[in-house]
Amino acid sequence: MAKNIYTYGGHPARRNLTVACLRANKAAGVKMTQVSALNGDEAAACAAMGIDMITIADVDIVEVRAAAPETFVTGSQTMVQYMTEDEALAAAIRCAEAGADAIYTPRGLKTIERLAGEGLAVQGHLGLVPRKSTLVGGLRTVGKTAEEALRLFQDFKRLEDAGAVAAEVECVAVEALQEIGPRTSIVTHSIGAGSGGDIIFSFMEDICGDVEDPPRHAKAWGDVLSIRKALAAEREKALTGFREDVQSGAFPDAAHTVGMAPGEENKFKEALDRWTPVHQ
Repeated sequence: MAKNIYTYGGHPARRNLTVACLRANKAAGVKMTQVSALNGDEAAACAAMGIDMITIADVDIVEVRAAAPETFVTGSQTMVQYMTEDEALAAAIRCAEAGADAIYTPRGLKTIERLAGEGLAVQGHLGLVPRKSTLVGGLRTVGKTAEEALRLFQDFKRLEDAGAVAAEVECVAVEALQEIGPRTSIVTHSIGAGSGGDIIFSFMEDICGDVEDPPRHAKAWGDVLSIRKALAAEREKALTGFREDVQSGAFPDAAHTVGMAPGEENKFKEALDRWTPVHQ
């Protein structure tokens, strides 16, 4: 049942989930779903299909909130959008004011602490952070050894201390997250980290089969890529036909034009022959 809330911007609203719900579901072992959305259409589809949470680019919050007014939405900042803690905080407040329920940031603990200190629900990122992948030797699974899994657990504790509510946990060994999850208050969003996450997160394009070379952890329940390719092929066929018919004179033809009334063309030609310019 939807909960009545006030948004960070001070507006009454209803939400399918609150942060308190996320924590209660974590404690009860209730699994939740999260999907990315690039626009209002995708957000509306998520809401209609009962997806629990939507993650978006923070700049799309107005469109997405209008399309999915009651779904828990996380507004995501990228690594390079906001250079300073002040910039990240200002952007987070704008996003929350427009209706975001949480703010994701891949930046460091100081940024997370700054945002959390203003009463924002903050989500960090642990495990493989693709844009920082050079630090762990490339795109790989994190926590496959006991030593590395322990370091990951310590990272969770630092994130807790910084005030984060949640974390995207990406490409982590299944057993590592299974053991860490119950030992942290952090609500875990698993992507490529197994079923030990409190929330199972996947990208819309992976779910819909719209990726040419999907990552190992992605599963497709649709085949949008084939449809997109067929659409592109049909578009190319249409454009080629248009160009060729124009060049050959086959288009526009009588079936696609309107002529003058009978006898009016001759009258028009005679009038043109008699016409003389007013100014020579």
